[in-house]
Amino acid sequence: MTVIFNHNPLAIVSGYYLTRAYDGLERSTLRLSSGLRINSAADDPAGLAVSELMRAEIASLNQGVRNANDAISLLQTADGGMSVIDEKLIRMKELATQASTGTYTSDQRLIIDSEYQAMASEITRIANATDFNGIRLLNGHLSGATHSGSGLEPTGKLKVHFGTGNLSAEDYYYVQIGLSTASALGVGRSATGSARSISTQALAQAALDKIDAAIVSKDKIRANLGSLQARLENTVQALSLQSENLQLAQSRIADVDLATEMAEFVRSQILVNSATAMLSQANTLPQLALQLLM
Repeated sequence: MTVIFNHNPLAIVSGYYLTRAYDGLERSTLRLSSGLRINSAADDPAGLAVSELMRAEIASLNQGVRNANDAISLLQTADGGMSVIDEKLIRMKELATQASTGTYTSDQRLIIDSEYQAMASEITRIANATDFNGIRLLNGHLSGATHSGSGLEPTGKLKVHFGTGNLSAEDYYYVQIGLSTASALGVGRSATGSARSISTQALAQAALDKIDAAIVSKDKIRANLGSLQARLENTVQALSLQSENLQLAQSRIADVDLATEMAEFVRSQILVNSATAMLSQANTLPQLALQLLM
């Protein structure tokens, strides 16, 4: 080996391998600290692109689950209002049956009719007052056959969006709730037809069938609410499962394998220690040349 002063080839080589080992140690430390295999685009450009698309999809699916759960709460609120209307209609049926018999005087029927009208007024009040997050549910606000979301306030039936795109078959449902006031159900003083009053025996008898029709109309609305709620609950389950599977797939791409990376960390640590020791030895070799001059 040639002894020279100006350069130290062994130190240069040792320094090169020390830098490589230190870079590997730094990379392993970063991965173990963050728990991620991909911490920058340089780590895996293609993997990063796929992982970020999956992250966006997962975030959108999770928000879709929340949207669907909000819609379920809305439907439960509407059904709760309809259940109270149900009780009022049953009471009105009972009052009409009571007024239909001939054992009551006209004054007594007027008293019965006053409660009948109070029940009808309460039905209308419940229909106008039932709301979810400021959205009126039973007053006909959501009874439209079409939906328009072009304005600041959407009109027509309610659009529940839960998907990651905008395809009708996959990404949203419509919620349509019919008008549920007393007049819409055909009962009470504001209605047209025989169920507007039970102040006479003939009116009371004629009101019985109309009240039955009102109960059927109310049941159709509740059945529609129930079917939509069941459908949304199934949707929540499907979206949750899809989100979980995507998270697993994204984890396999972006997350670090702790066992493998720990082994790489120990390897890099040993190489750094070894290269550091060899660099120290290499830096002492030029001093041997001084002994030749003495």
